[in-house]
Order: sequence, then structure tokens, then C-alpha cells
Amino acid sequence: MSGTSLDGIDAALIETNGITITRLGPWLTTPYDKDLRERLRDALGDTGPLDDVAHDMTLAHAEAVRALLIGCGRNARDIRVIGFHGHTIDHRPADGVTRQIGNGALLAAETGIDVVAEFRTADVAAGGEGAPLAPLYHAALCRGMDQPVCVLNIGGVANLTWIGEDNALLAFDTGPGNALIDDWLRRHTGGTMDTDGVLAASGTAHPATVAAYLGDVYFNRPPPKSLDRLDFTLDNVAGHAPADGAATLVAVTCAAVARAVDYLPASPKRWLVTGGGRHNPVIMASLSAMMAAPVDPVERVDWNGDALEAQAFAFLAMRSLAGQPLSLPMTTGVAGPTTGGRLFTTLP
Repeated sequence: MSGTSLDGIDAALIETNGITITRLGPWLTTPYDKDLRERLRDALGDTGPLDDVAHDMTLAHAEAVRALLIGCGRNARDIRVIGFHGHTIDHRPADGVTRQIGNGALLAAETGIDVVAEFRTADVAAGGEGAPLAPLYHAALCRGMDQPVCVLNIGGVANLTWIGEDNALLAFDTGPGNALIDDWLRRHTGGTMDTDGVLAASGTAHPATVAAYLGDVYFNRPPPKSLDRLDFTLDNVAGHAPADGAATLVAVTCAAVARAVDYLPASPKRWLVTGGGRHNPVIMASLSAMMAAPVDPVERVDWNGDALEAQAFAFLAMRSLAGQPLSLPMTTGVAGPTTGGRLFTTLP
């Protein structure tokens, strides 16, 4: 998984048939080197030369697969399939567009393992949002829990999965996640993220700026709905001091989640937070203060929030091979349960 935060590649090994999860195995994160990260950033919006960056990003994924297998004493023959999300550079479902770069055939050739890629294309072609796609995996993980429960993923963009009784699901992007915060740090400190929320903790949020972000028409749209990383910018926060800007952008992320609660069919009994945002204590404290139910990192239930998205696409790859739906009307807004993914085989 290469996510909207542009931090690197998460690789994870799981045992699953795409319906139940037998075992959660080892995982690793391989940070992008600075050059590749900046080239991926330049590709956002479907701009710039893409073939070379897609090729190099795919080779980086192949190296991550090799490193994971070596680390756990496995080899290619032990693996049924790789779920390869690719890197999203353009997501405009209203225009029938979602594009993830990455070469599935090259990844299969490099690793000697079959690859399922292009997970979002069929859903968007059928009128869906193409995102989020992890909810079916979240639901599989949450079987047996006291429900309803919300899984909140705070990556570059934040999204939630509400899981109710009798397998009821609702999923959508809540708003900006870490992307704006990361971009703010890059602009003002040269860093890639606000580690431990240190800068945000030293600043003061500006309520008028938070309100300006929350005034966007997106927040009045009923779900399911999704966002592109570039749908929100730093324009509203321009002119703030670095610490105040960071605090304000954290407040935007959390206020957007609070706004999303209005759309849930019933109040969650707990929130389980995954993605990089759970490492930011300012975000977690703000969410805990806003929500009527406990807000915990997913590690509280023995999941690994750094591996979860990669695990999800391994799970979806097995569903794709079995012809099982990857998306549902209440997860992406598609008209009916929709299969997807494209298989790239190692066979000649």
C-alpha cells in the first residue's frame, strides 16, 4: 500500500480466503527516498512524466515484497497473490476518473507472484466513488465485537467505516487527514510530518479558519462520498504562524470527523483509529474530547495500524480472485455489490 501521505510503502502478509482472516502475519514499512517521494508528489493531479515514476515506484514495491519475505523466511512459492493498490494520483469519481499508477505486470515479473491491481476502476465505471475500499476488511476484523463500532483511518485523507449489527455498513471519507498537516510542515519546517504533534501542541487553533474549511460543500453531501488528496489546500490557513497553522489543521481534521457523526445510522460504542493520525497525540486527544464513545488506537484490540491498509488490499486481492464484491452501495455509492481488480499472472 502506497498511501496519500506519501511516506512510503507498507507491506503485510496475511492468511485469508477473502471472507475470514486466519492469521495476521509480519509486515514492514519501507520509506520512500526523497527523490521518489517528490516525483510522486509532482505526479499528483495526473501531471508530469508518469511512466518513469510508475516504473520506479513499482520496483520499490517489488523490493518491499522481497524484504518482507526474506524477513519472515518465506519465498515466492509460499504466496498466492499480491494485492497491489498502486499510488493514487487523480481521483475524480464525479467525472468517472480514478487513477492509480503502478505496473502490475512488472511487479508480477519482478517477484514471481501473481498480482491483483486496479481495484477501484470497476467501481467508478459502475457509478461508485471508488473509495473507500477497506470497509469489507474492517468488517471482517470486527466480527464478534460489540456493535456499532467505527473504524477511523486517518491517512492523508481520513475515512471511516461504521459497522452495525447484521453486517450493516456505511463508509465514506470524512475530510482532510494528515495531508494538509504534512504539507504545512513541509512548507514551514522542511519536515515530512508533525512528529508526535509537537508543533500543533505549541499552537492555537483559529476557529474562523476551521469554519472556513468546514464550509466546503463536501461536508453537506450525504455519504457515501470520497475525496482526492488535492481537494483541500492550504489557502485558508495561509498567513497563520507555523504552530497556529498546525493546530488549526489538526482542528479541521477532527471537526470533520465530528461532522461525519451526523450521518451515522446509530452512535458508535467505540472508535478504533488507524493510520498515521493515531500517532499524533493532539489529534487523539481532540477526538476523545469530541466523541461520546471511547476513542482508541487499533492496537488496543491487537491490530496493527501501520499494516492495516496493506492487509486490506491483500484481503481484497483474494476476494477478487474468488469473484467476491469489493464494494457495496453503502461503502462507495455503487448501484450494487461490485467485483473488481485485474489479475496479472506470472504465467507466460
